[in-house]
Amino acid sequence: MTLANRPPPAEACPASPETRPARRRRRPAFVLGALLLAVPLVAMADLAAGRALTGAELWQALTDAAADPIARHLVWQVRPPRVLVALGAGAGLGLAGLILQAALRNPLAAPEVTGVTPGAVLGAVAATAAGVADWASPAAVVLAAVAGGCGGAGLLWLTAGRAGADPAAAAVYGVLVSAALGGLTAVILLAAPGELGGFVQWMVGTTEARTWEHWTLLWPWTLCWGVAACLAAGPLMLLRCGERVAEAAGLVPARARGFALACAVALTAGAVASVGALGFVGLVVPHAALALLGSDLRLALPGVAVAGAVAVCGADAVAQLASRMVTAWGAEQLSVPVGAVTTCVGAAVLLFVARRHVVEP
Repeated sequence: MTLANRPPPAEACPASPETRPARRRRRPAFVLGALLLAVPLVAMADLAAGRALTGAELWQALTDAAADPIARHLVWQVRPPRVLVALGAGAGLGLAGLILQAALRNPLAAPEVTGVTPGAVLGAVAATAAGVADWASPAAVVLAAVAGGCGGAGLLWLTAGRAGADPAAAAVYGVLVSAALGGLTAVILLAAPGELGGFVQWMVGTTEARTWEHWTLLWPWTLCWGVAACLAAGPLMLLRCGERVAEAAGLVPARARGFALACAVALTAGAVASVGALGFVGLVVPHAALALLGSDLRLALPGVAVAGAVAVCGADAVAQLASRMVTAWGAEQLSVPVGAVTTCVGAAVLLFVARRHVVEP
C-alpha cells in the first residue's frame, strides 16, 4: 500500500457521518440545538446584567411604555448593541480559531499567535495616534483594525517564507511576529499615554460603549466570511488528513490553506476591531466545540460559531456581574472587561491542552 493510499489516522481524518451509528449521529445535532437555545438565554442574561438598573426597573422598562425614559433608553438603545456585538465577535473568533487549527493541523493555533490579533490592535492604536481615527468614529477604528490584522497576517507570511508550509514552523514564526507587533503597540501607547489611555481596556477586550454602528459594521462582515468558511468545510477536513491525502483527493493544499487562512484573518480582524483583543476565545471554544460536536467540520464549523457567540456573551454577563460586585464594594468607576474573564478561563484551558498535546522529549 502506497503512502498516498494509506488510510489516515482516525484522529486526523474522522470517519464520515454515514459510517457512524445512528445513535452517535443524533448526539451532535442535539448539542447544536442546545447551543442554539442557549443563545437567547445568554443574550437575556447579558441584557439584564448591567449595574445601572435593578431587576424591577429592568422589567418595567421592558414591559411598560410609560416607564422612566432613561431606563427605557438603556434597555432598548444602549444594551442591545453591546449584546449583539458580543454575539457576533464570539462567533467570528470561534470560527477563526477552528479554521486555524484545522488548516495548520496544530491544536494550539489561535488568532493571538498568528499576527492577526496584535496586528489589528496595532492598526487601531496607530490610526488613533496619527489622528486618522478616533472613538467618535467607530467605522474608522474598525477599518484601521481590519487593515492592521491583514497586515499582521501578511507579515507572518513574508517572515515564514518557505517554512510557512510547515505548521510547526509557521506557529513559531507566528509567536515571534505577534510579539514584535505587541511591542510596537506598547511603544505607541507609551509615547502618548494621555491620548491613548482608553485603548488599554480595549487591548484586554471590552464591549463597553458599543453602539449600533459597531453592530452594523460587524454583522455583514462576519456573515460573509463565516458562510465562506463553512462552505470550505470539505477542503479543511482533507487538510486535517495531511498533505498527501489531500493531494490524492485532487485538492491543491496550498490554495485551499490560503483561502482558509484568509477567512480566519478576516473573521479575526473584524471581531478584534469591534471588541478588542479577547484572549483565548479562538483557542478554547474550538476545542470545546469539537469535544461536543465531533470532528466533522460540516457540523463543527457552524457549531463553533454558535458556541463562540454563547461563550463571549456569557463572559460579558459574568463581567458585568463582577462589575456590580465591585460597585457594591465602593469602586464605582471600575469596570471589569470581558477580556479579563475570557483570559482567566482560557489560561486554565491552555495549560490542560498543552499538557495533553505537547510531547516532552
